[in-house]
Amino acid sequence: MLEKAKNTQEAAKINWGKVKNILSSAGVLIALIVLSAILAILSPYFLEVENLMNIARQSAINSLIAVGMLLTILTAGIDLSVGSVLALSSVVMAILIKNMGINPLLGMIVGLGVGAFLGFLNGIMLTKLHLPHPFISTLGMMNIARGLALILTKATPISGFPPVVQFIGAGSIGVVPISFLVVIGVYIIYHIFLTRTPTGRYIYAIGGNIEAARLSGINVEKVLVIVYTLSGLMAAVGGLVLVGRVNAAYPLAGLGYELDAIAAVIIGGASFMGGVGTVWGTLVGAIIMAVIRNGLNLLSVSPEWQTVIIGSVIIGAVYLDVLRRRMETKTK
Repeated sequence: MLEKAKNTQEAAKINWGKVKNILSSAGVLIALIVLSAILAILSPYFLEVENLMNIARQSAINSLIAVGMLLTILTAGIDLSVGSVLALSSVVMAILIKNMGINPLLGMIVGLGVGAFLGFLNGIMLTKLHLPHPFISTLGMMNIARGLALILTKATPISGFPPVVQFIGAGSIGVVPISFLVVIGVYIIYHIFLTRTPTGRYIYAIGGNIEAARLSGINVEKVLVIVYTLSGLMAAVGGLVLVGRVNAAYPLAGLGYELDAIAAVIIGGASFMGGVGTVWGTLVGAIIMAVIRNGLNLLSVSPEWQTVIIGSVIIGAVYLDVLRRRMETKTK
């Protein structure tokens, strides 16, 4: 009898452990469901199809930037330049298409190339100049890219783009925004990249322990350059979607976007210490940010208070990361 009772207790412990693992991995999704349920109660318009598609459209730009930010945070780094890179890449594209009459598709490709090149420079400054932290290199790039965007446009927006440019940011297939379909496609690619390729595994290894990664033969500098190049590229993709959505490119675009991207990554379960995080968690984190903004608008919260609330969410997201690390330390 005692043996049977002991086995029953052990089984209960194992089952509870499984439940804890499921809750831990699905926690961010549960948070999104709870938040959506609360907003559905507070506003009858929240669950309308048009509003849900609006949330999908609003989340697209941050989702695209956030997946690039995820790569940097996985390596225990950060990219503060993404908002400015978005602005510069989009205004270069706009100048080529509107002012120089270049083919729109070629102009978009060049714009994406500008974003990737700026990210590449961030990686080079970090690895070849041996700057102490990516905070320094990306902070410098944030100012350089923003200044160049203002110089190139003389601080004036450029508007009126051909349909092919607008389609990516404002088009839809049925009720589903093209921009959100782009997000899903990008996230599938990055999921495969991080989980099925050697470079993806190296990124996690570097974030877990950079010295151990070096000793195991990983070319850390090469991987970091790839990571920051991809972060710049994703900022440029976000800029392309933004231009299509508002039908304008302006040098002050992307202000504060780096904070939203960081919040989405951390809310999605990644750690500032590196080595922990998933693309799907990041996507849910970006959607949570969009749901919060949408809900505040539906509830007629003033822009001033919205800023306060979003700032509090960012602080809360970082604190959640601190709590997660404490819990992991206690369980070890």
